[in-house]
Amino acid sequence: MTQTRHGRGDDTGGLRNGTTTFEALRDQAVALRRQGLSRRQIRDRLHVHNNDILSRLLEGEPPPDWTRRPNAKDDLRARARELRLQGMTYDRIQLELGCSKSSISLWVRDLPKPDRTRTQEESSEIARRGWEQRLERREVERQQAKQDATAQVGRLTERELFLIGVGLYWSEGQKSKPHARRERVMFVNSDPTMVKVFQAWLDLLTVARERIRYRVMIHTSGDVEGAEQYWADLLEVPASHFQPTTLKKHNPTTVRKNVGVGYRGCLVVSVLDSADLYWRIEGWWSQVAVEASRLNA
Repeated sequence: MTQTRHGRGDDTGGLRNGTTTFEALRDQAVALRRQGLSRRQIRDRLHVHNNDILSRLLEGEPPPDWTRRPNAKDDLRARARELRLQGMTYDRIQLELGCSKSSISLWVRDLPKPDRTRTQEESSEIARRGWEQRLERREVERQQAKQDATAQVGRLTERELFLIGVGLYWSEGQKSKPHARRERVMFVNSDPTMVKVFQAWLDLLTVARERIRYRVMIHTSGDVEGAEQYWADLLEVPASHFQPTTLKKHNPTTVRKNVGVGYRGCLVVSVLDSADLYWRIEGWWSQVAVEASRLNA
């Protein structure tokens, strides 16, 4: 009497007692596969528990679509293979698709290698496009970093604006020296946002607008009238608060970058009768420096 062996999942792989030939079992497996069954379903239906035999039975038969895991890179992979067959190198495929070379290598490693000889024009074009894509990615990163930083600041308190203004003045404002006493408040800057913050700081300190005077400093090669109008509109102040513009002689041998429509010179913001305010700024800043040293100790 013949006995059937039992053990590790019937290692005969469904070819039991010689009653089922491999060809017959493969016909059954292929038929089930084409009906849309998965490997596991076919294994359980035919009692084939040996993975190697099951793979041989299903060789050449693609899995049904429903068994495939969704992959966002499937389209990229197909496109990479298409470009490779057109003779493109990894570098050119990377420029076209923006994916990594390691991924491209996995996707196309079974395809023939293209001729790597390039003309100088082709090499220059690849370098140019690569640089443009790098700049585009960097611009996206820059904008994202700025958005994140904006969210971190949020809304300012009056105390925060007060301390910012103290630091702003001590970095950009006129300071008195032992050899040249200039105990008055005067702030000079070409950045409109810096000027607006300084103006807001003066308002916070309740400095009357009637005590504030403005003066444009600009090269003679610039648009003097346009600059004066620009600063007046920015700060919404009457022309009567503007002193005569200071014109700086232009040296034609100097290559200056601050030219063109966007060049509006610098704005000088002065506070009349401001010795007392200047003394207080000195005191505020000295305490800021002391506290900064304490926090850093």
